Amino acid sequence: MTELPAEKKLSVLFRLEPGCLGPEGAELIEGFCNFANSNINELPYASYQFVPRFDKNLPEWEYKINSRNLNNDRVSSYLAIFGQVKNQFEESLEEQVTEYIEIYLDRT
Repeated sequence: MTELPAEKKLSVLFRLEPGCLGPEGAELIEGFCNFANSNINELPYASYQFVPRFDKNLPEWEYKINSRNLNNDRVSSYLAIFGQVKNQFEESLEEQVTEYIEIYLDRT
């Protein structure tokens, strides 16, 4: 598959809870997000950014195309073009994050 131009890619912002890194998560989360951002393999149609979720009022997931926020229906429609289902897409990314956490905490 050909790489899409940045303005047509789905931009995925994934806010990670500090607690996902254990009791010291608050001290580790920013470093972990930098680690994950530098190691994630982006898809030809999606780019990712991991940030700490310090504000519980902000959603865990945020999707945009060309700086425009997308609602869940539009995200699902976009992903369907590439044969993806939104829930499975998110679960797959969560699994990658879990693997990165293990690497980051040197548990593997």
